[in-house]
Amino acid sequence: MLSTAASETKKPVRVWVDGCFDMMHYGHANALRQAKEMGDILVVGVHSDAEITKNKGPTVMKEEERYAAVAACKWVDQVVPNAPYNTTVEILREYDIDFCVHGDDITTMADGTDCYQAVKDAGLYKECKRTQGVSTTELVGRMLLMTSSHHSHRKNSVSSDLSGVDPRDVGSFSQAPVRTAVSHFLPTSKRIVQFSKGIEPKDTDRVVYVDGTFDLFHIGHIEFLKRAKEQGDFLVVGVHDDQTVNAIKGSNHPLMNLHERALSVLACRYVDEVIIGAPYSVTEDVLNKEYNVQLVLHGNTPSELDLDGSDPYELPKNRGIYKEIENPNSTITTQGIIERIIENRFLFEERQRKKKAKAALEAEKEAEEKLQKSEQKSA
Repeated sequence: MLSTAASETKKPVRVWVDGCFDMMHYGHANALRQAKEMGDILVVGVHSDAEITKNKGPTVMKEEERYAAVAACKWVDQVVPNAPYNTTVEILREYDIDFCVHGDDITTMADGTDCYQAVKDAGLYKECKRTQGVSTTELVGRMLLMTSSHHSHRKNSVSSDLSGVDPRDVGSFSQAPVRTAVSHFLPTSKRIVQFSKGIEPKDTDRVVYVDGTFDLFHIGHIEFLKRAKEQGDFLVVGVHDDQTVNAIKGSNHPLMNLHERALSVLACRYVDEVIIGAPYSVTEDVLNKEYNVQLVLHGNTPSELDLDGSDPYELPKNRGIYKEIENPNSTITTQGIIERIIENRFLFEERQRKKKAKAALEAEKEAEEKLQKSEQKSA
């Protein structure tokens, strides 16, 4: 049996995960959460724009934006920029890594070889469960169903023409009987608990409240939440429900459903608690029912009025607890990300075609690998 002193000096287990992390979503966060549970320190390598373009196609988010998004995930201890697309034993040794973790699917280089073959052969590879129902490719697909005229603000036109796009392929949150065809996420209480911090504010803590849609969670959101947390001790974030967002922003918004958006927010290191389906206007219940909110914050961008034409922040303004904060990344918006896709529609449609073909080859390799493992076990 190890002595107490020996236990205290035991080397922490360093885990490596790498990837593109383009449009960082809750699927990425869930992989990082699982990897962190396998060790003590999580080191995340993020590929450069050039490496991804060569092996996969164009990125939606620039590399600096992707580095910052990964760094904001609460399970990440260190980010390694410009990590090689092909994971090598040498890179693991350079960062004193004990083993590498990847989802239970195969990822290939441009030439079709397995990115993780070297670390698999060296016995330095472990798998985590891939989160079904979400991927950057799938999110890009959701946006490609939109048009530049469609995602302009049309408050009273939630069922308007989508320039030739079959509405059955898109769905609308405003039409309850119609199931959207672009989101396949099945929320569970277990997943929400896994993402939650599970802490309560101390009596002396200053509780801060912010709210929003937080669709396609990005660095603009992250910087705002970081600055909001700096204004107090315990940050509560209200995430508006799909129907409210759809009624205010128009057809096919939000692109991610309520629970997808809530998980993305919960994964952010600056967030302590999330109100799932928070009312669009700040109410007495929001301010006092669950927590004693002492400050309500909003960014330096205009806010939409509520459906009845009222100011959603009227109550905290009247009580003198409302404040606006500057956000240097306010130029990076959900709308701006959608426009990146629409403006480069041909490039991303070509990327989708190539990714589909590549995914088919990867599925074949995955099936072969599973068969080999099964044969080895039965031998």
